[in-house]
Amino acid sequence: MKRRNFMRQSAVASAALMGPASLVKAAGTPESFAPPKGRINHSACYWCYGSIPLDTFLGNLVELGIPAIDLVGPDEFPLLKKHGIHAAMCWGAGKGITDGWNDKKLHDELVKDYTEKIPLIAEAGFTNLICFSGNRHGMDDLVGLQNCAEGLSRIMPVAEKYGVVIQMELLNSKVDHKDYMCDHTLWGVELCRRLGTGHFKLLYDIYHMQIMEGDVIRTIQEYHPYFGHYHTGGNPGRHEIDETQELNYPAIMRAIADTGFSGHVAQEFIPTWKDKIAALKQGVGICDI
Repeated sequence: MKRRNFMRQSAVASAALMGPASLVKAAGTPESFAPPKGRINHSACYWCYGSIPLDTFLGNLVELGIPAIDLVGPDEFPLLKKHGIHAAMCWGAGKGITDGWNDKKLHDELVKDYTEKIPLIAEAGFTNLICFSGNRHGMDDLVGLQNCAEGLSRIMPVAEKYGVVIQMELLNSKVDHKDYMCDHTLWGVELCRRLGTGHFKLLYDIYHMQIMEGDVIRTIQEYHPYFGHYHTGGNPGRHEIDETQELNYPAIMRAIADTGFSGHVAQEFIPTWKDKIAALKQGVGICDI
């Protein structure tokens, strides 16, 4: 399932998500999963496991000792509270990946939407809310950069008031999100500098930036003050982060931990294993340095 398609649907349609028991059964037992070592705060992106009902998936996270989940919205918060799971990255505001803050015609609508959602995030006890630049649609990158800065500056006072951090995701425009504007670290860093607030940061997606730039560890070491969250994924293919792909995730995790990062790293690979929870367990284990 494509992430962009999943994010257009309601993540709370649990009845529609019910699948065979083999898909929703947690792998192994809690005793078979070593307690996290503590240098990395783990999370998992729910859209990668959308065939598993959210209530069941949250139970899987509890059994595996994973304290957080990514890309859930206010409608899902009651279930998170039930299981004691933290929302490390919230979504639910905006028009999606392709139509974002670089389009000045959308600013009034986006400002209204984010202004309504930010208090809901804060009231639930969460901090991070995702946003997107939008696609270029023929627009010059510098024009789009200025447009994003102008639009986002209108919601920064609200984010600061409620203690919420707006995070723009870096995505690749080569394979998965053709024409997406925020597709290079330096573009995103310049946007952070123009906004000049700790309540706007970048979601550094390791998979996406490996495709666009490579040199992941050096980038993390140099620009980590601008990164508020991390996503994983095996390249090529965006599948498991084990020896089947090219990234050295233990080394990357050590680089992240060495910066003093205290946020979350979320698994965002699409499992190919029949037992998706076993694949998640393996991914977290690889990153648990």
